[in-house]
Amino acid sequence: MTLDEFLTAVAALETTAQARVGAAGSPAELEAARTELLGRKSGRLTELMRALPGLSAEARRDAGAAVNRLKAALESALEERRAALAAAAPAAPALDRSMPARHQWRGAKHPVTLVVEEIIEIFRELSFTVATGPEAEHDWYNFGALNFPPEHPAMDLHDTLYLSKNALLRTHTSPVQVRTLQSYPPPIRILAPGNAFRRDFFDASHAPVFMQIEGMAVDEGVSFVDLKATLTNFATRFFGATATRFRPSYFPFTEPSAEMDVRCTICGGSGCASCKGTGWMEILGSGMIHPAVLESAGVDSEKFTGWAFGMGPGRIADLRYGIPDIRLLYDSDVRFLEQFAT
Repeated sequence: MTLDEFLTAVAALETTAQARVGAAGSPAELEAARTELLGRKSGRLTELMRALPGLSAEARRDAGAAVNRLKAALESALEERRAALAAAAPAAPALDRSMPARHQWRGAKHPVTLVVEEIIEIFRELSFTVATGPEAEHDWYNFGALNFPPEHPAMDLHDTLYLSKNALLRTHTSPVQVRTLQSYPPPIRILAPGNAFRRDFFDASHAPVFMQIEGMAVDEGVSFVDLKATLTNFATRFFGATATRFRPSYFPFTEPSAEMDVRCTICGGSGCASCKGTGWMEILGSGMIHPAVLESAGVDSEKFTGWAFGMGPGRIADLRYGIPDIRLLYDSDVRFLEQFAT
């Protein structure tokens, strides 16, 4: 290619390019024209520049200057067309300040947390202090020290989550009783809130992982009358004027043992799925601490007596807030939790 032929090609491309840019009717079409003309791999100007090495040294100087002028002219034309298209674009709609704002989710304490805090405060006024213990527990603290016989079904794999031969995820917070009795001499009044773990079906009233609150009082002369009076006072403080009842029961670590029920606040006693149609909701198990438990912790059972109870704040939250299904407590649904925001 001679210099004259090269300059003729440059002039022809300039005429075509100016028309191509002027015909672009949208930003997308203008971008397509830019790629077609100035694209690094297959742009028409790029293809023309590839012919420069075939010219003589003197011709390359003039040809290169012509290509640079064309490139500057095309970039200027593209920018002018881009500005013209922006100016012709329809204006954005004005902000309507009368429109309602977007909904903002409100955080709130979980209903189980609210219940636990209230229960702790009630028992704190009765001189109870809070005690804690490990969730990964030795089987002796979870079963042996609490007078469980070796063949008790709660120790089987279908009920308990074992971590190793002698380690497990505690099935209740009762081990805190033994650890506290080993660490402090009576008189003792403690409340032990924490998570418990069991191989359980997840239904409207049960969960495999749940909060439990253990309570214990050990002193000289403590009787079942004190237990019943304390728990009745708690139920009245927490639920207001409501019917309660104690039913005989069995727990390896208490004797005698009793379960405490309150009138179901969800159905008012008429019977529903949560109370299994009975009109009553069990909120805790209780009883006098078995002498074997006191002796296993190094406490003289001839001198001291005590009572204990264990309650599930999840089930109590169902009663307090009229929640028909305990699984709602585990859904992490912000719409549900927002209802408890104050």
